[in-house]
Amino acid sequence: MQTAPPATETSDENSFGGCLFYAGEFNEQGRAMVVAGNVAGAATLTATADIPAQKQAIRLGIVDFLVTSLDESLRILKNEIRKRNTVAVCVAAAPEAVECEMLERGVVPDLLRSHSDAGAAVAKFGSRAKPISPASARESFPLLIWQASGTPARSMPRLDALALDCLPPEEVAARRWARLAPRYCGRLAESIRVLRCDQNIARRFAERVQAAIATGEVAGVEVRIRTALGDQVLVEAS
Repeated sequence: MQTAPPATETSDENSFGGCLFYAGEFNEQGRAMVVAGNVAGAATLTATADIPAQKQAIRLGIVDFLVTSLDESLRILKNEIRKRNTVAVCVAAAPEAVECEMLERGVVPDLLRSHSDAGAAVAKFGSRAKPISPASARESFPLLIWQASGTPARSMPRLDALALDCLPPEEVAARRWARLAPRYCGRLAESIRVLRCDQNIARRFAERVQAAIATGEVAGVEVRIRTALGDQVLVEAS
């Protein structure tokens, strides 16, 4: 999201809507990048011949379609790219085979997962596609992590709203992540959230949550808020 194009007339926030993102192998890092592509609004293509990974992709709701060929994936992707919609498609095949077919057919992604282990063909795409790395220019910012146990389905949306309210308007990427990540992380984020932000925002959020617990606005759950930088616990209450 830090590298996403600015808002357009049809969108009020930065996004990669209308862009094809090739995320490579649907392994652990690939899964994270597909989620990031979804949050960023891209049309994402990934591939794996690993049957358990294919099932996981659908079960967790990270990909929208599991197909058996590049042809099938392109029919879906072209339509959604034209409409600037978010979609994620996984091809049930080895990434190397999918990449070779993409090169043969002249299919070049707009965005490419860098530092990928998806195959030698990635290097050829790299000269014409923009590499996207998991590394952030703001790595010095801590990760703000909040968890809820008890009835997280009821309490997490309220905690998410408090976090969003603590983010200033200029934090475009963080605001989009806070709003959309729970949707695209699916079952992985039922009771935990992660947000990269500065310490002032983290403290403000912790104070707001403490106040919500004290007034009963957030009740019936145990809430734990901490920052990953130094693993500092900011709130631990119920």
